[in-house]
Amino acid sequence: MSFDPGGLGAGGIIIVVLALLSALSLTLIVVKTLQLLPARSGAVRREEAIGLWAAGNKDQAEAAVANGKSPADRVMAYAMKSLASGFKGATLHAELLRRGNEELARMNSLLRVLELIAMISPLLGLLGTVMGMIQSFQALEMAQGAANASVLAGGIWQALLTTAVGLLVAIPAAVGASLLSSRAESAAQMIENSVGRLMLVEENPDAA
Repeated sequence: MSFDPGGLGAGGIIIVVLALLSALSLTLIVVKTLQLLPARSGAVRREEAIGLWAAGNKDQAEAAVANGKSPADRVMAYAMKSLASGFKGATLHAELLRRGNEELARMNSLLRVLELIAMISPLLGLLGTVMGMIQSFQALEMAQGAANASVLAGGIWQALLTTAVGLLVAIPAAVGASLLSSRAESAAQMIENSVGRLMLVEENPDAA
């Protein structure tokens, strides 16, 4: 069975647009999944580094997180390097906050596009259905009620197809955006927890 988008009239154009959005959505999901894969890694390594820092082995603590691939590792490595060089106080806290926000923004980048695809795809599908129904009833009016019922049903089926395609595009995009956003938020929480623990240990080593 062949499928000709042009045979669906205006709905065919919408299906082509939805197909392009689907390809973009799946590409973004793959790209963001690969980017966020290591985002929550290194928790045990960071705890060990904090223990080393509390024990006074600051060089070893820095080395433990220096090659980490997670956002929390990068922010913590900067915090340790800064503390070791005597950079402390409100200025350091502000810089760590800026770096944490920068990491979060990087993790959340392009997720808004996924959310947008999930939002507009059903609307595009509905638009295609409405336009297809209008065309079907226009054909019925021009035939002055003498149109074959099977022809009319076929037009309605083609119109409803765009709604189904829109939902098929929207559902994976919505699920992907939600799961990836949750992973990014969890990684951001790890940044806050790790840096907070380090600052606490810096002021009170017995808290380790």
